[in-house]
Amino acid sequence: MKKRLTILTFLLISNSIWASFIYVPMSDDNQKNHLKAYGIVYYSLEAGLKSKWLLNYDGGAFLIENNKLIENECKIRGVSFQIISDAKAQLILQEIASPSSNQDAVTLEKAPKIAVYSPKDKMPWDDAVTMVLTYAEIPFDVVYDKEVLEDKLLLYEWLHLHHEDFTGQYGRFYGSFRTAPWYIESKQRAEKLATKLGYRKVSEEKLAVAKKIRDYVVGGGFMFAMCSATDSFDIALSAEGVDIAEAMFDGDASTPNYQSKINYNKTFAFKNFSLIKNPTTYEFSSIDMTRKRKIPKTSDYFNLVEFSAKWDPVPTMLTQNHTVLVKGFMGQTTSFERNTIKSNVLVLGENKVNREARYIHGTKGKGMFTFYGGHDPEDYTHRVGDPKTELDLHPTSPGYRLILNNVLFPAAKKKKQKT
Repeated sequence: MKKRLTILTFLLISNSIWASFIYVPMSDDNQKNHLKAYGIVYYSLEAGLKSKWLLNYDGGAFLIENNKLIENECKIRGVSFQIISDAKAQLILQEIASPSSNQDAVTLEKAPKIAVYSPKDKMPWDDAVTMVLTYAEIPFDVVYDKEVLEDKLLLYEWLHLHHEDFTGQYGRFYGSFRTAPWYIESKQRAEKLATKLGYRKVSEEKLAVAKKIRDYVVGGGFMFAMCSATDSFDIALSAEGVDIAEAMFDGDASTPNYQSKINYNKTFAFKNFSLIKNPTTYEFSSIDMTRKRKIPKTSDYFNLVEFSAKWDPVPTMLTQNHTVLVKGFMGQTTSFERNTIKSNVLVLGENKVNREARYIHGTKGKGMFTFYGGHDPEDYTHRVGDPKTELDLHPTSPGYRLILNNVLFPAAKKKKQKT
C-alpha cells in the first residue's frame, strides 16, 4: 500500500511538472476549429488562467495554463489541443524569443468585456460579429443609442459597430427599397427613437451617438467596425454642423455646397473623400470601392500584411491567421480607396492589384480602432433577405478569424508600438 501511494504521489508530481500547459495550435493542418479556439482562450481568461498568444508561431497558437476544465471544454467544443510539458513549453518560448525569428509570445491578462452596438430588432445573423461571437461562445452585451448616450460604453473594453448608417440616411437604401415595408418601418422606428431621445432629426441623434463613440475610443476604448459602419461613422464626424441629408431623409434641404464644409480633421481614418450627392445612389462617398471593383469572384482575394512581431505586436496580433491570402467578400462598403486613407493609419490587408485596402487599423487618443470592409466573410454578395451563414460549415474561416483577433487583442499586455 505504501509503495502504491509513493507511485501515485510520483505520478501526480510528474503530471504537475511535465503536463503544465494546454497547447492550442492554429495552423491550417493542426486545428479543426479555429473559431471556437478563440472562445476557449476567452473562457480560460475568464477563469483566471494564464495564457500566451504565440504570434507567427503555428498559425498564431495559444499556450494556456493547464487545467482539467479547459481540457474538457476543448473536447466539448471540438477544438484541437495538446497537453505539453513545462519543458516543451519553455523550448517553444525560447525558439520564439530568438532575435532571428519574427515571432513573439504575448501575455493575455484579462478577458475584455464586449459590447455590440446594434438595433434591438436586428436578427443575430444580420451581423458577422454577432454570429461569430455566438459561435465561439464569447459573451457580449447588445447596446444601442440610448445606452451609448447614457455613457454605458464606459462599462466595456471592446465595442463593435453593427452595419449602421451614422449619417441619418437610412443606409442609402432609398433608391431601391423606399417602398419596401421593412424600410418604411425601419425609418419610422429611427425617427421615433430620435424624438424620444430629445433630437429633432435622426441625423442629429446619430451624430451625437458617433461623438460619444469617438470619446469612448479617445478615452482608451477599442472599437471594431465593418461594412457601412466604417465610412458612415467618419462621414458623420466630418459633417458635424453640416446638413448632408436630402429632404427625403430628414424633411429639409441639405446645406448648399456641403462638400466644401466637410472637416477631415475630425475623422478617424479617412481624408479627402467626396460625398455622393444623388440620394438614390447606394453609396455614401468615394471612400468605398464597391462600384469601382473589376475583380471576378474566383480571383477576389486580399493579402495580409506582415509586421514585426517583436516591434509591432498589435498589428501582428490583428493579422494572425493560418493563411496570408483571405477570400474577398462584398458589402455596402467593401473596401477602402487607398488615396482616402490617412497616412497614420495602418493597412493590415490589401488587394494591391486593385489598389484597395480591406482591413485597416489606427489609434485615436488613448484608444484604437479597426475597420474591416465587407459584410460577411463567408457570404460573398450578401443581400437583404439572404439566409444566415452557418458557421458550422466554416469553422476554419480565415475571414472570420480576423474578427476574433480584434476581440482578443485587448486582453494582451501592451507593449509600446515602435513603428
